[in-house]
Amino acid sequence: MANNSGSNQLVVPQAGAALDQMKYEVAQELGISLPQDGYYGNITTKDAGSIGGSITRKLVQIAEQSLAGRG
Repeated sequence: MANNSGSNQLVVPQAGAALDQMKYEVAQELGISLPQDGYYGNITTKDAGSIGGSITRKLVQIAEQSLAGRG
């Protein structure tokens, strides 16, 4: 049975800060302002999806470059 606790566990817990930083960088690139209080309830689904999609694309690109370098 799947764990539906509502939170994902990071494989590398130290990556949390880097992912958080990437979230803010991507939002800035897309012109989306993120709230300073950490409440994202007022962010539109479209904006949240744009941020998440861009982060995923960047992470895939980083992984591809890493794998290509291993030759």
